Amino acid sequence: MPSTAKTKKSSKPMTRQETLAYFESRLLEERNRVVKELGNYTDAFNLSAQDSSGESAYSFHMADQGTDAMEREKAFLFASQEGRFLWHIDQALRRLYRDPENFGKCHNCGKEIAFERLDALPHARYCIECKQREEDAKKQG
Repeated sequence: MPSTAKTKKSSKPMTRQETLAYFESRLLEERNRVVKELGNYTDAFNLSAQDSSGESAYSFHMADQGTDAMEREKAFLFASQEGRFLWHIDQALRRLYRDPENFGKCHNCGKEIAFERLDALPHARYCIECKQREEDAKKQG
């Protein structure tokens, strides 16, 4: 982490320890939010067709069945995305706890990842330049 990171309350640069504590807090907040969101999806998946409509398990109209299926599929896709995000957060926490000296360094070039990038995306593994090169290579290939 660059030592230019500033605390919100003062203009004094944060120490490495303060910066790591800040990102640990950010990652744990994101993790708690995602786990809560996944819990909401679990509740939605556990509702039967009868529970969700208040009627019998068989809809009166095929369009209702299609709508129910589409809503369940959307919920599954969102839960899947949140699950992947949770995995990335957990990986970042593992990196932070196992090797705090290298947390915030690009996995490709080894340079420090900008504080602003980590603040926006605390689980980032690559600096913006390496991530951009990766994205450009995907577009071309």
